[in-house]
Amino acid sequence: MTNLRRDLGLSAAVSIVIGTVIGSGIFLVPKAMATAVGDAHTVFAVWIFGGLLTLAGALTYAELASALPETGGEYVYLREAYGPLWAFIYGWTQMWVAKSGSIATLASAFILYLANFFPALEQVIGHIPLPLGPGGAPLEVRSGQLVAMVLIMALAWLNYYGVKFGGGVQIAVTILKVTLIAGVIVLGLLATGGNVANLSSSTSATPGGVAGFFAALVAALWAYDGWNNVAMVSSEIKDPQRNLPRALIVGTLAVVAIYLLANVAYFYVLSAKEVSGADRVAADMMRRVAGEPGAAAVSIAAMVSIFAALNGSILTGARVPYAMARDGLFFRPIAKIHPEYATPSNSILLMSAWAAVLVLSGKYEDLFNYVIFSSWILYGMATASVVVLRRKRPDLPRPYRTLGYPVMPVLFVLVAIALLGSTVQTRPRESLMGIGIIVLGLPFYARWRGRLSA
Repeated sequence: MTNLRRDLGLSAAVSIVIGTVIGSGIFLVPKAMATAVGDAHTVFAVWIFGGLLTLAGALTYAELASALPETGGEYVYLREAYGPLWAFIYGWTQMWVAKSGSIATLASAFILYLANFFPALEQVIGHIPLPLGPGGAPLEVRSGQLVAMVLIMALAWLNYYGVKFGGGVQIAVTILKVTLIAGVIVLGLLATGGNVANLSSSTSATPGGVAGFFAALVAALWAYDGWNNVAMVSSEIKDPQRNLPRALIVGTLAVVAIYLLANVAYFYVLSAKEVSGADRVAADMMRRVAGEPGAAAVSIAAMVSIFAALNGSILTGARVPYAMARDGLFFRPIAKIHPEYATPSNSILLMSAWAAVLVLSGKYEDLFNYVIFSSWILYGMATASVVVLRRKRPDLPRPYRTLGYPVMPVLFVLVAIALLGSTVQTRPRESLMGIGIIVLGLPFYARWRGRLSA
């Protein structure tokens, strides 16, 4: 029987955390955040709060990952804490909504920047006669969406041929993108036309209060999303009890620092009003600093960043359907490991193909709201599982124990509940779609569980 190989070292694990988290969000979401809250100070407060929340999750997952270093990440934690039903719901949601939707969102963002060089990518070339567009209108299909679908499948092909190869690509593109983003930050902070007063400026809109804060937090958490992905490849990481906690904590801290510095650079050059009107805030900042060549350079940096996040998402995300199928809770062929490349080849192809289909379902902002809601239902439950497992499995070896336990996991869970409540109010359509996908999985679960019991 072919097994997954432990071919990923600490460098690859840290690169998965940084490379998967830093994708499109840092280049795009400041607009949504500034629009929601109305001033620069609150934007920074949201980034800091979101960073602390993400760190609380990473500290908690570090304990879970070191104690249960198995393929599937949260799927395993939920299975051990709550039983197979909740593990299935997590895996089902990852497959059809959360991870596949995240891949689709990143690919859509890649095309958003590629359209700077090829404007024809934004042209509508047809319609799909389904009432899934804005206001129930038919879906528009743009040529760029077709290119995004091809990009997803190309990266699926790359990861099909081995985790070591995919991990090597992840290290290389993560180093490149961090270097490029650092260049953007330095140029922004050294800009002669910058103004410290911008850091306390306001938009012309009325600040959004609590609802605005949570709307901005959804955008920030999309930018931070992916910190948990490295746990999905636990069984392919060398010395996981040691390397997984290190990767989660070091990677998350690095991302928080990069995001805060990038936003200082943005708001030093642009006012809050200008940021709230900037679809591509990093490009607009660089255009102010270095003209059109600067804007073109940041578009290239963004595409490199998104490429790395896409690769990391496909590399890690495909391990969840594989873990489900291995337990008999998904289609049996998805449990296949390629005899030569030792990858979950069928799972990689299925998730990537579905993500390519989801590219057609909406634009960038619609997609990230759709992803975040369904993801955070299960992030909250997975984080709470550290408390459950301390009581249920006190004998479980724990090479790393959560710093600040139980405050960190409890804080994370409480904010997750508040975030979900706010999203239901402000984005009922996306919320209902996410819940609907979960409910659709229950008959499949009943059938697969029945087979296991027979």
